[in-house]
Amino acid sequence: MHDLHINCFHLQRPSTVVNNLAASRPHSPVKLNTENPHQVVIGNGVVSFNLSKPEGHIIGIYGTSNVLEPKNKENDRGYLDVVWNKNGKAGKFQRVLGTNFSVIVANKKIVEVSFSRTWTASMKGSSVPINIDQRYILRRGDSGFYSYVIFERTPGLPAAEVYQVRIVFKLDEARFRYIAISNTRQRNMPSQSDREMGTPLEYPEAVLLTHPSDSQFKGEVDDKYQYSSENKDSRVHGWIAEDDIAAEGFWVITPSNEFRSAGPNKQELTSHVGPTTLSMFTSTHYGGKDVTMNFGEGETYKKVFGPIFVYLNSCPNKARFRSLWSDAVKQLFKEVRRWPYDFVGSKDFIPPNQRGIVSGKLQVQDRYIRIGKAQPAKNAYVGLALPGNAGSWQKECKGYQFWTQTDRNGHFLIENVVPGDYKLYAWVPGFIGDYIYPTKISIRPGGNIKLDSLVYYPPRNGPTLWEIGIPDRSAAEFYVPNPNPGFRNKLYPNNGSDKFRQYGLWARYSELYPKYDLIYTVGVSDYNKDWFFAQVTRSTEEKTFMPTTWQIRFQLQNISKGGNYTLQLAIAAATGSKLEVRLNEAKAKRPYFSARLIGNDNAIARHGIHGLYELYSVVVGSDQLVKGKNIIYLTQSFAKSPFMGVMYDYIRFETPPTATQLCA
Repeated sequence: MHDLHINCFHLQRPSTVVNNLAASRPHSPVKLNTENPHQVVIGNGVVSFNLSKPEGHIIGIYGTSNVLEPKNKENDRGYLDVVWNKNGKAGKFQRVLGTNFSVIVANKKIVEVSFSRTWTASMKGSSVPINIDQRYILRRGDSGFYSYVIFERTPGLPAAEVYQVRIVFKLDEARFRYIAISNTRQRNMPSQSDREMGTPLEYPEAVLLTHPSDSQFKGEVDDKYQYSSENKDSRVHGWIAEDDIAAEGFWVITPSNEFRSAGPNKQELTSHVGPTTLSMFTSTHYGGKDVTMNFGEGETYKKVFGPIFVYLNSCPNKARFRSLWSDAVKQLFKEVRRWPYDFVGSKDFIPPNQRGIVSGKLQVQDRYIRIGKAQPAKNAYVGLALPGNAGSWQKECKGYQFWTQTDRNGHFLIENVVPGDYKLYAWVPGFIGDYIYPTKISIRPGGNIKLDSLVYYPPRNGPTLWEIGIPDRSAAEFYVPNPNPGFRNKLYPNNGSDKFRQYGLWARYSELYPKYDLIYTVGVSDYNKDWFFAQVTRSTEEKTFMPTTWQIRFQLQNISKGGNYTLQLAIAAATGSKLEVRLNEAKAKRPYFSARLIGNDNAIARHGIHGLYELYSVVVGSDQLVKGKNIIYLTQSFAKSPFMGVMYDYIRFETPPTATQLCA
């Protein structure tokens, strides 16, 4: 079985061992220095770091030398921040300041310190109404330190909505120029000053580099969202400094996704020009207002975010600087094996022996596939999240989530589950819809729940007449055009699987279809080549935007009179879209089906290939169809910007079932 804690990201176990800082230095005892009234210094002979007291900001991190930007103010190098406001209001940024410093433990083997602040009524309107405790841990011999955050709402706190929680590291710009996010996503990067000298593009974060200090970047686009990753794939990322003699790496390692929001497929920022490295716990990225932490008046709450591991390594041979990435991946596997950690000082972090296990087997039964026999749900995503409705996990941001993937026989094992009440959710690549186990699952300390064989019956009303795409919650299989040559990021070649991350692909639609919209003919067209990856608006010469209407043309040899056909519309992403369906009458005043104004995930503008998943099952009466040629018109009727549109995951047209099939 594929445990998402280990195998479900595009990393390979490194075959070579690289010298790291811990291996090159003796294991000295951990030392804590609190003599300075404004600073705390913690070191172990391998690494050391300085923290402001009592705020808890990271002032310096030292391996071979300080890795943080010395030109920044001390509160702008390493810090925890929150974006929040009253419910429904625009988010406001807050850098969290501790007001109380305390030592949790301090001996030769380990030091843990706390920087906390308690919300009071005097903070109303100016500070997020949550008690926050940020912790740091350094152990003997480790080439890095751990950090975690505890959020707690006690009775009586006012309502609030939290849009983002993250830890930020701003590295020395003069040293760190090489970014590494995955095995295939690594490159030298432009500088922040290059961005400031560039030309801002249509979306605020995107800049065309016109006067870079290094000519190799001239004419490229830089946008932090081009370096986003799904949670399941974003377990280690960071930067490498190619110093004159040696190379040094700085990495953020996330050993578990249990404390991240919205499930394994949620996309998040990683590292980007600054040089900046982020540990994202929750945000509205690629989900919008549907993925916020919404707290009611007086609502209580507690959650531990982390620990994450901040890892430093070095290589004496500058020419082998890329080996630092392999070493960071190796360290990730070590951290994953150690999870959940047994050295965390807070009682709110649940240790290994107090966690539970859930196992079982998932099958999928579609009566129109394999003569209706149940088959193993191969590579299905199975997870535990707070109780809700089918698919609610992708919007759930408050609780813990625990995910795995099934093996080829459908077996799954979810380990290290924090005690509490959950629902079990799943989705199966190759099938539409969401599975939810009908009853609540209560995890008790040390519990081991073995479920019977579970069967998922995906939405289906009749045999497939035709289909477009692959039901995998992504638009990646559709036609992704090459970028405008004037807006390229050289990291993503035109023949690569990450081409969708290029800037401005939405504008290519109007270039490819200057007068008439897309027409797809079933049995003739190829969705890999003929179905544009996003139904966006059309730009005009007057710099306004128009709705677009796509056509699906297909033949019906016979009509099942009195029967109901079904149009299954699986949506991979949507932003400010009003999707309308018409049948055989393009100018019909009223659409046959209309989705509400859907989507706020911004996946088009932020170079994603999916956002939040939705499924619409549209029942089509036989009186709407004709023998011979039929046309389904799909209109995205809301057109106020180039970033509005829909990404389809999969479309299927089903015929009515026969009497024999109904009895099967």
